[in-house]
Order: sequence, then structure tokens, then C-alpha cells
Amino acid sequence: MMDAIVIGVGPAGISTAINLRKLNRSVLVLGKDKGQLSNLDVIDNLYGHGPIAGEQLITKGIMQSRQLGIEVKNESVLNIEDLSGHFVVTTTHQTYEAKTVVLATGKPRVQINLEGYQTFKSKGIHLCTTCDGLFYKNKKVALIGNGAYLEHELETLENYTKDIMIFTNGLPYTHKKYPVIKDKLVAFIGEKRLTHIKTTNDSYQVNGVFLAISHPMATELSLKLGVLMKDDNIVVDNFMQTNIKGLFAAGDCVGGMLQIPKAIHDGFMAAHGINQYLRGSSHGNNKYSY
Repeated sequence: MMDAIVIGVGPAGISTAINLRKLNRSVLVLGKDKGQLSNLDVIDNLYGHGPIAGEQLITKGIMQSRQLGIEVKNESVLNIEDLSGHFVVTTTHQTYEAKTVVLATGKPRVQINLEGYQTFKSKGIHLCTTCDGLFYKNKKVALIGNGAYLEHELETLENYTKDIMIFTNGLPYTHKKYPVIKDKLVAFIGEKRLTHIKTTNDSYQVNGVFLAISHPMATELSLKLGVLMKDDNIVVDNFMQTNIKGLFAAGDCVGGMLQIPKAIHDGFMAAHGINQYLRGSSHGNNKYSY
């Protein structure tokens, strides 16, 4: 069993992993993509670096980790289970166990850029089947996405209803059991609550919608575990620990200034928080920050 699993290969995740390794802790890093940072052409505010592209910076961080003996795997995390004392992390490839977990996947700037999304978020549009599936027992629901993450969420949703439609928003996907609508999505429609999904070709009546796009980010993973949130940010203490013992978060997903130096600092603090946690020490100041 690993001391820590870090989810995310950006500055916060890699900073956490490197500092944990320096503390002689065993650590595994899991990450499917390079996040928002990879879209930046030039970064020029980092100590010791001249202008550097975001993707190049991430690649260098991964290489540095591997040179220190840290295993970095290109796998998408589908689920995290808290087993009171350790965690089980399920990916598209296999299952891992660790004493602690760090969420450092960043935070998407826009969850889904469609008319009505912000209006009906939590009023018919949801990010977590485990959290909100029971509200739709025997009702008509839509699941938006494709691939392994959708299939994982579909297994949970089937516990509550079999009246399910899958919307891929133009992406290729087939399913033997449920209807698949491949039209591009146009809007979410309703009055006080969501009632319809509009596509380029038709309108579909639904009671609720669950998003399972690409792979889960820190927000979706946190909701399943009952992590405290404020304004879509994960609430952490001064050593980046959430309200779930052994579960830490760092980087954009905890809010604050969305800057690389801040993410690196978060990773440093998370590593030392994990080290103290594994030693059985209290952090002294356990007040949550926002």
C-alpha cells in the first residue's frame, strides 16, 4: 500500500509528489490530461525559468518526478472510496490502495458551456450520481458523456432508474441497453426546474440530467466522498487536508489565486501535512481556509 496517491500531473500534484518523495514517502501519481495549464503558450513569472510553454512545464515536472523514482501513470481516475483508514482509487486500468489521497486535478473554468446550465445547476442538472441519484427513482433521466466515466456513473444510476437516455454531444458512442442521442446539445430548458434537453434536431423531456464528461475532476470526486465545498471550491485546512481524514487537496480546486506559484506552495504544504498525518501528529491549527 502506498503512503499517498496524488491525482493530477500539474504544478500542485507534482509539487506534492516531489516533496513527499523528499520526505521518503512512497507516492504514486495518476493523471489523464495536462489540464488548463497546457493551453498557455508562454509562462514567464516562475523563479528560475525563462519563458516556457505550459505543456513543456508540465512535461518537465513529470520527468523530474520520474528521475526521483516516482511512478507517474497516464490513467483516468473514476472513483475514490474512503475505507476509514485507507483509500481505494479506481482508474480506467486498475485499482490502487493508499493511506492518503491528494486531489490536484485543477478545476474546469466552464463545466459545460450551454444555455441554461448555470440556471438549472442543482435544479435538475447534477455532477454526482451517488449524491443525487435517489432523487430520480423511477424517473426519466439523461446522462451526458461517453466512455469509461459515463459507464461508471451509469452503473450507479441504474440502482435508481432504468429510464435512461445517453447524450454524447456529438461524440461517437454506442450502448446495447439504452438509447444514445449523438446530436450536438443546444440548451437546457425549464421554468423553476429543468424539464427538457434541446439538441440540434429535437427536444427531449427529462426529469434530471447527470454529467459524466471526459473524466471526473476534483469537484466530482469530492462530492462522492462528502467533502465540504464552498463556492465550488474544496474546503481545506492550513495543511491542505479536507474534512475527510487522510484526503488532501491542492491547486486550483481549493480556490484562491489561480496561479502556478500558489499551486506549487499548496503542494509543498500538502506533502508536509500528509507526512504529519502519517506520523499521527495533529496539525495544531486545523481551521479550514477558503
